[in-house]
Amino acid sequence: MKLNSAQVKQTMTQMNAQVLPEDHPAVAQLNSVFGEHTFFVDTSGLKVLEPAEAPDMQGQTGEVVSLAEWSDPELTSLRPHEPEPTGVLITLEPSKH
Repeated sequence: MKLNSAQVKQTMTQMNAQVLPEDHPAVAQLNSVFGEHTFFVDTSGLKVLEPAEAPDMQGQTGEVVSLAEWSDPELTSLRPHEPEPTGVLITLEPSKH
């Protein structure tokens, strides 16, 4: 899923990762392979958020999905794999009561 700037900021408070900026050279290729997403990288690899239903959480949530892992210790090359849900839920927008 594609996140707006507020959602990216909210995600960054809950996830130890860096967001790939839209103008990063890899983003166009990643979009062609994985679809339109906001991409994050962390120490284990490439992640995106997918919409999630979480009845026990308030507001809009997304689940962290792993798309690729680092193939070298220097974290310079990614090896894609089938999307793997991580079970980690991120609150994107708190509910408005």
